[in-house]
Amino acid sequence: MGMSRLSLSPPPPEFRRLGLAAKLMELLEETSERKGGFFVDLFVRVSNQVAVNMYKQSGYSVYGTVIEYYLASNREHDEDAYDMRKAPSRNTEKKSIIPLPHPVRPEDVE
Repeated sequence: MGMSRLSLSPPPPEFRRLGLAAKLMELLEETSERKGGFFVDLFVRVSNQVAVNMYKQSGYSVYGTVIEYYLASNREHDEDAYDMRKAPSRNTEKKSIIPLPHPVRPEDVE
């Protein structure tokens, strides 16, 4: 296993602020740690600073920017995303989370 990717859609309002997302993230990180993953990554809208700050507080850092990652309702690309990563404790040199020097396109994301 090389990486673990978290893919979640926003839950309905009545299921927000219950700690469910944090619990899922914790489970994914623990599983990645046990299975020898090099990093956990997720994508978040650049404009969603609440989420960006929450992930940073959880130990994630911005690895790169993905240009026009999110689609507008008219099927045109409309917003960039941050690729945020967290290295497992065994990755002491944190090589898997060294930030990219320039933005990438969605088709260039592993």
